Amino acid sequence: MTDPLGADAPAPHPCDEILARLLTLHPKVIDLSLDRVLRLLDRLNHPERALPPVVHVAGTNAKGSVIAILRALLETTGQRVHVHISPHLVHFNERIRLAGDLIPDADLQALLEECENANGGAPITFFEITTGAALLAFARNPADVLILETGLGGRLDATNVVDAPLVTAITPISLDHQQFLGNSLEEIAAEKAGILKPGVPCVIGPQLPSVLAVLDDRAKAVGAPVLAHGRDWTVAEAPDGTSFDLTLGGVTETYPAPSLAGRHQLLNAAQAIVCLKTMAGFTATADQITRGLATAQWPARLQRLTQGPLVDILAPGWSLWLDGGHNAAAGAAIAAHAGEAWGDKPLHLICGMINSKDPGTFLATLAPVAASLTGVAIPGEINTLSADEIAAAGGAAGLPSRTAPSVQAALRGLSAREQGPARVMICGSLYLAGTVLRDNT
Repeated sequence: MTDPLGADAPAPHPCDEILARLLTLHPKVIDLSLDRVLRLLDRLNHPERALPPVVHVAGTNAKGSVIAILRALLETTGQRVHVHISPHLVHFNERIRLAGDLIPDADLQALLEECENANGGAPITFFEITTGAALLAFARNPADVLILETGLGGRLDATNVVDAPLVTAITPISLDHQQFLGNSLEEIAAEKAGILKPGVPCVIGPQLPSVLAVLDDRAKAVGAPVLAHGRDWTVAEAPDGTSFDLTLGGVTETYPAPSLAGRHQLLNAAQAIVCLKTMAGFTATADQITRGLATAQWPARLQRLTQGPLVDILAPGWSLWLDGGHNAAAGAAIAAHAGEAWGDKPLHLICGMINSKDPGTFLATLAPVAASLTGVAIPGEINTLSADEIAAAGGAAGLPSRTAPSVQAALRGLSAREQGPARVMICGSLYLAGTVLRDNT
């Protein structure tokens, strides 16, 4: 199974039939509880008790980037690293990485069937039963460390079944999934803080003071040591964004910017380094950290698409970019990068979002740096916002906005209508990003 990074993206998934069956086991896509997954894990003889040392990661933004960088750092030191992420972009295998490689189709199918049989038709959400399959895979395959990403929240997330992780990490918290986690940043932070465990250090990324106060209170209540950005570790960025100084424990070290685009990735890289330095039994030299930063990869995060049928629609001198960010904080990160690095060419947005997100706040952050917006629906997604709804939100944000029936049509329209050269950013949803990566192969 290859990565969804280019023309060698995998063929249609052989596990589609069983994955479709697992989607029918619960009437809700999301129903936060630990009861069902704990029942399943008991029937599977508790794989969560046989895992390698775990780094458990929660937060709203930057989880994937911090995980990708930490994985690269660890692998540069020779460690075998399991990784759990969600959602996937093209194929489900992306959620389960075993010692560096995506889980093979045959192994995934066997694990899913084993979990389906063990569950015996009882109500359980798709994420819960597939998390059971992932934990089985991680327990049965040797590795030195497992980086485990929460799916939603933390306290009642199906991944929150590890009693004693090696380290926990909480990336920046912003408003998202309010219908499940609460309507304020403080309520959301309380849910994310549910992954903190007694005696387990927690590395906290940049937070608003009120959010950090909630995390600190929970850490004190459970007895978890905290290393918080701005207090226990700090970052000073070079003016040109090519390097940063990380100060931890009174020691300052300088590192180059990671391979991932965007100045915000400097803070993500710093948090990954602090996680590594906090992991008992794991060490890395400055040279290893530098090489790890240069090798990190994370698709659909300010990713430039350089070849493929979608790229071919655009005229010479145009460039095509992809980002799966879908909330105001993600939009602000894209806008900051565009304002700093992309002032030489106009930026045109193609945006699609699901109906649980707020397109208005997302697009408002991008309006100052964008020349136009084309709204599209996400193909094959029942919960997509319509192209008209996206365009209306863009218009309200002050963007010249129109609609298109597809990304391909949007690209053709821009090529015919706008003077080049220019940049095009496809954005608004990881679900849309997945279809783009699929269609561009």
